[in-house]
Amino acid sequence: MDIEKSLMAVCCWSGTVFDHGNSDMETIIATMVQSGNTKSQIIDHFVNQYGERVLAVPVMAGFNLLAWIAPIIIGIIGIIVWYRYLNISSIGEPVKNEYNDIPNIDQIEQELKEME
Repeated sequence: MDIEKSLMAVCCWSGTVFDHGNSDMETIIATMVQSGNTKSQIIDHFVNQYGERVLAVPVMAGFNLLAWIAPIIIGIIGIIVWYRYLNISSIGEPVKNEYNDIPNIDQIEQELKEME
């Protein structure tokens, strides 16, 4: 069962052998287990036949390392952006009174402050 969860079904590549139920691969795996092969030998057999694409979990080496690291980096960047967004002060500096030519501007400003 552990081996079937570790390999993708090669008939359509849409799930693991365990989930999909590829009877051909299940038969080959059962035969190899009965003949005394280890898990790594069986997995190596399928990797040699179909390539690394047959593995349900990519090997953590080379370009595949990006599949392991990228979600972590994107998550950290997302948390930083979210934190910075939440800490932006929505209350800016008070607007300076540059309208000296408007009559009763001080009274208008005072009434606006009282409305807040």
